[in-house]
Amino acid sequence: MTAPRIVPLSAEDAAKTAEQVQIDPAKAAFSIYRVLLHQPGFAKQVNDMAETLMTTCRLEPRLRELIIMRIGWVKKGVYEWAQHWWIANQLGVPERDLLAVRDWQAHDHWSPVDRAVLRATDETLEHGTISQPTWEDCAVHFPTDRDRIELVATIGNWKMMSEVLTSLAVPLDDGFSPWPPDGMGPA
Repeated sequence: MTAPRIVPLSAEDAAKTAEQVQIDPAKAAFSIYRVLLHQPGFAKQVNDMAETLMTTCRLEPRLRELIIMRIGWVKKGVYEWAQHWWIANQLGVPERDLLAVRDWQAHDHWSPVDRAVLRATDETLEHGTISQPTWEDCAVHFPTDRDRIELVATIGNWKMMSEVLTSLAVPLDDGFSPWPPDGMGPA
């Protein structure tokens, strides 16, 4: 990673600012918040969207983490990969699945829903939209409008976050390793 483009706030200053905009001050320990809280309104919106997608969304957490890990890999988002490696592990997502997202098409252990979600993620990253055939495939697995909106919002949110984190060169938090577990990042 390169040097941060915006120096992170101290944990104390970030916690005070977080509290002012109604973000859990405990989150201020993380580099993402220590950088984003330079613009409190944006930090609040980012926090609220992530919280919604991670806590009230019906998308299975494992699928969400596969989406995020795939985006982190394709976009070369080391912060996103490292943080969500940890989060996915806490959720019990198998390490083999996390590693396989790097070249998911080469692995045959994916379920039909896994393949549909990963293909939708790749198409969004490459073309900015999900193709009609992939959309129809996803609709089989996500039968309601709410489910399909949550899928698209999850892909879009973490695509945007990956670009923000990478462009700002947000530093890894203490104790996090780049590209766990093997240290091998994208070419």
